[in-house]
Amino acid sequence: MIDVHPLGVATLLGIVEGLTEFLPVSSTGHLIIVGHLLGFQGDKAETFEIVIQLGSILAVVVMFWRRLFGLIGIHFGKVPHEGTGTGRLSLIHILCGMVPAVVLGLVLHDK
Repeated sequence: MIDVHPLGVATLLGIVEGLTEFLPVSSTGHLIIVGHLLGFQGDKAETFEIVIQLGSILAVVVMFWRRLFGLIGIHFGKVPHEGTGTGRLSLIHILCGMVPAVVLGLVLHDK
């Protein structure tokens, strides 16, 4: 465990989140491990992990708002889509992809 100022902890965790969020690794897992190494645990740590990940989600929404709104049918001018015809990503495809995860989550959830 390393003794680091709270601002330093926030900075280090922000760097870890920024580096790992868009890689095919668990950014949450990395946040937990680095937080543990820095002695940042408990309710405050869990809340911070949620808030810092909301920042990543907000960044995606800001960068891709035209595409996201285009998926739900709200268009602001031309909305570029990757692919054509049946290969185009749509909201229906996303919802269909979510169904198995929702079903498994409901079945396997500890009560």
